Amino acid sequence: MDKKIAEKKRFSIISRLKSTTHAWRGIGVFIRTAHNTWVHIFFGVLAVYLGFILQISGVEWVLIIFSIGFVILAETINTAIEIDINLTSPTYHPYARDTKDVAAGAVLITAIMAGIVGLIIFLPKILALVN
Repeated sequence: MDKKIAEKKRFSIISRLKSTTHAWRGIGVFIRTAHNTWVHIFFGVLAVYLGFILQISGVEWVLIIFSIGFVILAETINTAIEIDINLTSPTYHPYARDTKDVAAGAVLITAIMAGIVGLIIFLPKILALVN
């Protein structure tokens, strides 16, 4: 038994690469179950499109990409929490509701922050085109 444990703990690049299949599966579950993801993706694609059209700077690109990433990351964590709560608390419980609401609130906070970043970057450029 000890030999099996020692073998299992040995580092292998091949086994690390194979383990990414779990992560890809998780991304698939996320995309299929988190319907708000499509709203985030729409606005993310819109921001990237505007970035190309308005020729934003390198620093602005970094801010846009990080903002998009943080919103999608928050939504991913929110989805994982919701899946877990649905498993561990299948009937209504106020703490389960609170947990889900706090996780959803984190997504809302990141989305608001991303919107503010977008306004700071894009609004002056759009107003300059209009004037």
